[in-house]
Amino acid sequence: MTPSIEKVALVTGAGVGIGKAAAKALLHSGYRVVLTGRNLDKLQKAISDIGGTAENCLAVVCDVGKPDQVKMLFAKLKEKFGRIDVLFNNAGIGAPAIPMEDLSYEQWMNVVNTNLCGAFLCSQEAIRMMKAQSPQGGRIINNGSISAHTPRPMSAPYTATKHAISGLTKTIALDGRPFNIACGQIDIGNAATEMTERMAAGIIQADQSIKIEPRMDVDHVGQAVLQMAQLPLETNILNMTIMATNMPFVGRG
Repeated sequence: MTPSIEKVALVTGAGVGIGKAAAKALLHSGYRVVLTGRNLDKLQKAISDIGGTAENCLAVVCDVGKPDQVKMLFAKLKEKFGRIDVLFNNAGIGAPAIPMEDLSYEQWMNVVNTNLCGAFLCSQEAIRMMKAQSPQGGRIINNGSISAHTPRPMSAPYTATKHAISGLTKTIALDGRPFNIACGQIDIGNAATEMTERMAAGIIQADQSIKIEPRMDVDHVGQAVLQMAQLPLETNILNMTIMATNMPFVGRG
């Protein structure tokens, strides 16, 4: 079902990669889209690249791990478009692939603040708006990653936060029921983005060998996010896994 042009989506980490692909899919399906990230130039370029305009897109600089900036983001969204129908919590970073005991507290917290606190803070504000608006409700989609199921070597901060996203998703899905708020999680494996270029060059495996891993077109991920977003609120995809068919995920490491 094609959504009304009045429907509004917010995508975090939208300047590049998966966020940009999701913003493109949502925009081309009729949503007005708010793109947020830390770099205004990348956000504005993304809007231009996906064919957005000042009427149907808004770029807002925000560090999603900082409560005051998240509140400002949602204030600007409300001022521009008046409501929110879809939140895609996509923003995420990793730490260096080094032994866990060598990670600094700052490296750990940088990942926790962006990946977990960011999703929590944005969901809080979205839920407040979704409860108050008319018609009531909306949908939250969390980017869980394949790492919400299985870690890569030397990935403790990223893996821990993505496992935590699974718990956050289920809690929002449960607590949102009385208010027509649905929540689901998309777990993505090896989309071809800047973040996964090292996989095409060769990345460490569970047996410590280095192997090149297949990747998939990032636009396929954008279409999967759109599929989740477009469902009527009486229906929810709680978990979706989309991955490069030949990536070494299903099997024994």
